[in-house]
Amino acid sequence: MKVAVLQMNIAFGKPEQNIATLYRMVAEAMEQRPDVLLLPELWRLGFYPEPILGYADADGVQTRKTLADIATRYQVNIVGGTVANAIGTQVFNTCYVFDRTGRLVTTYHKTHLFSPSGEAADFTPGDNVVTFELDGVCCGLAVCYDVRFPELIRRLALEGISVLFLPAAWPMSRLIHWQTLIRARAIENQIFVVACNEAGMTDDDEQLAGHSAIIDPWGEVLAKAGDGEEILQGNLRLIIRSQIKDSMDVFADRREKLYLLKRTSLADTELKAPTGGVILSRVSEPGAIVASSTNVLVL
Repeated sequence: MKVAVLQMNIAFGKPEQNIATLYRMVAEAMEQRPDVLLLPELWRLGFYPEPILGYADADGVQTRKTLADIATRYQVNIVGGTVANAIGTQVFNTCYVFDRTGRLVTTYHKTHLFSPSGEAADFTPGDNVVTFELDGVCCGLAVCYDVRFPELIRRLALEGISVLFLPAAWPMSRLIHWQTLIRARAIENQIFVVACNEAGMTDDDEQLAGHSAIIDPWGEVLAKAGDGEEILQGNLRLIIRSQIKDSMDVFADRREKLYLLKRTSLADTELKAPTGGVILSRVSEPGAIVASSTNVLVL
């Protein structure tokens, strides 16, 4: 599977200008005849003008029209980054995926919203995890902040994905986190990660990091970008994943029962102090302090 990552330099709050940039970059990328195009997060507007409801694409109509046109014109699969998508009075951070025929394959609403920036107040989170096939390859989706939640990516891996597509609008101030997390998600789940970040500025005049990357299941960086507009091209040799799993199948060695969170009431649990201490009492209130002869435990 050949992929092209379109690291766009976003014109903040100017959808028509960004759509023109998209068409220009698609035309350039298609010279290498990729199978899949990947766009960044909130590519129509940037991250993000307010009030977002006033800028959002109503039911994603214009976005879906644009992406379907690109897919059919070039006969290419497209993972359409995300856009602000207004459904009634709610706004979702939505990714649309189209196949080579221009058919809408799946829709994903970003599930983890970045509360420190106020995204959680302005957008509505999605409640569904999605997998889908492109050219017979099982793929998954996550968006930006989602990558900080390994449980989500592990669920996608357990559902059998070979490739994770990750649109983002990640800032330069946390670049080391971006680079570390996308490689970690590839290695621990033995999958390809195709990560497309933006270039440009956010609403708070913070520089976006760029540094999009294509990473194989061994953690090798197959291609990486700088911090400006750029197109990455990469060939995902899917047989590598099978070879890695044959040599080190971490999924076969998982012990699921160990990972289950047991919720035991403290009121029904006799507590023991650390080694050298004594048994004191039962505790009924969270946050209670238990003293021992050697330590203090805060529960």
